[in-house]
Amino acid sequence: MNIPALHFQQVVKHFSSTPVLKGIDLRVGRGELFGLVGVNGAGKTSLIKCLLDFVALDAGRIDIEGRPHLSPAARAPLAFLPERFMPPWYLTGGQFLATMRKLHRAGYGPPAVEQMLGALALEPDVLRKKVRKLSKGMTQQLGLAACLLSDKKILVLDEPLGGLDPLARAAVKRQLRRRGGGETVFLSAHSLADVEQICDRIAILHGGRLRFVGSPAACRESYGGASLEQAFIACVGEGTSGAAHGCASAPPQRDLA
Repeated sequence: MNIPALHFQQVVKHFSSTPVLKGIDLRVGRGELFGLVGVNGAGKTSLIKCLLDFVALDAGRIDIEGRPHLSPAARAPLAFLPERFMPPWYLTGGQFLATMRKLHRAGYGPPAVEQMLGALALEPDVLRKKVRKLSKGMTQQLGLAACLLSDKKILVLDEPLGGLDPLARAAVKRQLRRRGGGETVFLSAHSLADVEQICDRIAILHGGRLRFVGSPAACRESYGGASLEQAFIACVGEGTSGAAHGCASAPPQRDLA
């Protein structure tokens, strides 16, 4: 049996009386670089929080490599980078990476750190600087370095390219594509151009439901877009007028994997 890295099964989540996730079914294969895209408020971060057990499910199930996500042992293969990432301000970059190495029980040393910083277009002096002195982009790169050095099999990255300058974005995308250990990457993103360049498959989440699951090329073909951005706009526009008039049902998910 081919057990997926992540398996979301009829996941439902409400915050107060507001439905945020409405029966999410999604499989992320081992070794995939998978992108979760959607407009602000679509439920992307909520789905990630459910996966990490930061919030409880109202219904459904999530498995991590075949084991229920509620088990701490099931979450052990995960490394996570939050969207609003801020390591302890009083640490230097080097101290932060050393702390994360201990927490992840990873075996990397100074040569691996130096190589990773270079791969992410991050200057070595970041190791000597206090975190409070770093720009948003440099802080983001430092967090990505910790995840990529963690030796974890599944990387969960919430908006990992946010705040990066063009040089850093290109370096991070290149490193994600060439990850050497065959890790699974599950990331959320707003930049559809970035997603189109690096992701094997994507899921479009809109109004708490999946509108599409498949490759970026299949999405363009399905919705007749010259770019993923055009296809995305066509996808989330389906059924909008019905929803505005109180239609509770969403269009069926298209899975063109």
